[in-house]
Amino acid sequence: MSEARTPELRNLGATGMKTPKLVLGGNVFGWVAKGDIAFSILDAFVGGGGTMIDTADVYSAWIPGHKGGESETVIGEWLARRGKRDDVLIATKVGMLPGEGGEGLKASRIEAAVEASLKRLQTDYIDLYFAHRDDAETPLDETLQAFSKLVAAGKVRHLGASNYDAARLAEALDISAANDIPAYGVLQPEFHMMCRDRFEGPLQQLCIDKNIGVIPYFGLASGFLTGKYRKDGDVEGSNRAHAVPQYMNERGYGVLAAMDEVAAETGASLAQIALAWNAAQPGITAPIASATKREQLEELMGVMALELSAEQLARLDAVSAT
Repeated sequence: MSEARTPELRNLGATGMKTPKLVLGGNVFGWVAKGDIAFSILDAFVGGGGTMIDTADVYSAWIPGHKGGESETVIGEWLARRGKRDDVLIATKVGMLPGEGGEGLKASRIEAAVEASLKRLQTDYIDLYFAHRDDAETPLDETLQAFSKLVAAGKVRHLGASNYDAARLAEALDISAANDIPAYGVLQPEFHMMCRDRFEGPLQQLCIDKNIGVIPYFGLASGFLTGKYRKDGDVEGSNRAHAVPQYMNERGYGVLAAMDEVAAETGASLAQIALAWNAAQPGITAPIASATKREQLEELMGVMALELSAEQLARLDAVSAT
């Protein structure tokens, strides 16, 4: 029997971290993927060559009865049970879950939140710690100085920004440079064929110019780009029912039709095509996608070996342009 192909690893900006063309999203853990199912997904991801697992302290506080930290707890239990801490990169976030020390990106909140995340993850360091969203009420300098202390203490190895626009990211980079403190080395924006304008343009160019790694979230547009939501009735009862209808329009169906053509040409699934398109865009390191069962994860991991042609990429670019 032939050995499984080892996926090509990409540099995550200038951080020294590497990932194949897929980062595993942890938003579903402790929510729609629990216990043995969650463990089987994590096992399959690492077993297939995956390196980075992305989560956040706020996952999944939006579920009634949840307080946040559920995803980190599941990942921490898996790390402890499997002894895999040295084999994976753990990314988590702060800034959207109020708690001890206040809220947002205040220094006091960051100091308390990181300790809670470390405890739930059952680890003594976080590979990549994100500011989950910009906090206009807290000076950037305060936030960055707080992050710097965590890096100096060995609790965090690299810093990232999520949901920052180009101007604020550039300002943050300037502050870090002026104070000789660690800078944001990774960006996590929303970016997929149905939402291109939040990243393309000045933000994308800044990341390219500064060699900032980019791992976009919602790579499958909340499941729309898998092709399973094609008529109104398809979303009924789905946990994506709140997000998918915005894409169910002439443009969205045009994108799916073009993806269907590429699927017929390549034999790839629509999910694989969506992620391959994403990973092929300038400045992108790897899209994030989550799975609720092992079989779904194994399908997504097919993107690691999928290369779309220049003509196929151009076709998808044209149909998804706004």
